[in-house]
Amino acid sequence: MTYTFDVVILGAGAAGLLCAIEAGKRGRRVAVLERSERIGKKILISGGGRCNFTNLDCRPEHFLGANPHFCKSALARYTPANFIALVEKHGIPYHEKKLGQLFCDRSAQDIVTLLERECAAAGVRIFTGVNVQGVTRPAGFRIRAGNHDFSSPSLVVATGGLSIPKIGATPLGYELARQFGLSIRECRPGLVPLTFDDKDRRAYCDLAGVSTEVLVSCGPARFRESMLITHRGLSGPAILQASSYWKPADPRAPLIIDLAPGREWTAPLRDAHARRSPETARAALRAALPQRLADRWLELHPVKDWTNRSLTALEKDLHDWKLTPSGTEGYAKAEVTAGGVDTDELSGKTMESRKVRGLFFIGEVVDVTGHLGGFNFQWAWASGYCAGEALGEGGARVTSG
Repeated sequence: MTYTFDVVILGAGAAGLLCAIEAGKRGRRVAVLERSERIGKKILISGGGRCNFTNLDCRPEHFLGANPHFCKSALARYTPANFIALVEKHGIPYHEKKLGQLFCDRSAQDIVTLLERECAAAGVRIFTGVNVQGVTRPAGFRIRAGNHDFSSPSLVVATGGLSIPKIGATPLGYELARQFGLSIRECRPGLVPLTFDDKDRRAYCDLAGVSTEVLVSCGPARFRESMLITHRGLSGPAILQASSYWKPADPRAPLIIDLAPGREWTAPLRDAHARRSPETARAALRAALPQRLADRWLELHPVKDWTNRSLTALEKDLHDWKLTPSGTEGYAKAEVTAGGVDTDELSGKTMESRKVRGLFFIGEVVDVTGHLGGFNFQWAWASGYCAGEALGEGGARVTSG
């Protein structure tokens, strides 16, 4: 059986569903094809199940990609206020957790239900459990999926990235881009825990569970948030943020970690009346770091003597820990995929391919990666909106269904 629509969207995630809503509201007949048996699976697990659906302080500098300017148009045209208005329209209670991060009070299911209802109101048809086997373009696009074919003059690829394969991530979006002659920027896990080499694992990993606020730098990127020691390396918001900038192929750019930002832990030892001893040093460092980490740090960075020069060196060591990870925990633990469809191939206003008319790429499959804290959802909403608007205003219509 062949279904004919004005627009076919591959992927019922945040970007795909928002795009469907916008195109449907503008009179297009829209089909969304989802490989999984349910829609919005990544939405449902995000934010600890409460979905960090946007960030109040969303600016282009919160995103990385080969072209840092590409995201500006979409982010300006669909802002956090636009999505918040949709959340409030549906009466969904939410709160700001920190740093502008907005979460549902109840459950991420509220966001999925919102999207389902908006799709229904816009006449969008959602097909779940659909495994796309191939796409051809004899005139419009023809999508083969099991015993059914879908035909449309416009195809939107919103298939996401490679992160979290257990919920169905596949490389389909990148394969389609290559099939139609678009280039791909190298993909890698983003917002992902980092792993230690054997030496650092022996030195620190028995401290798994210890967390402290740090300032992490990777090249020009700097993040002051918490760091968590794990059984294999480091995690926590500061490390996840830096991981999107760290590249294993560039060992010349290690992470630089300030373990006690804004604190001078040796100050009590410099007092004229201070007793300089291992005990007083331990007490001073425990005031700046969690106890177990402080004790381990002094074991690994023993005091050579009690001169002011040595204290200065000890102070510097704590604020300038140069660490070269052995790698990352990979796509299984990555929140997003960095890299993707080259933005030079797409219109920043519509997300349409510059080479293939009617072909759009939105969301995570594109080489735009946000920081932790709701920015990747805002990119999904914004890119989906721009494509949906373009399809509604200028997209082709079919004459029969």
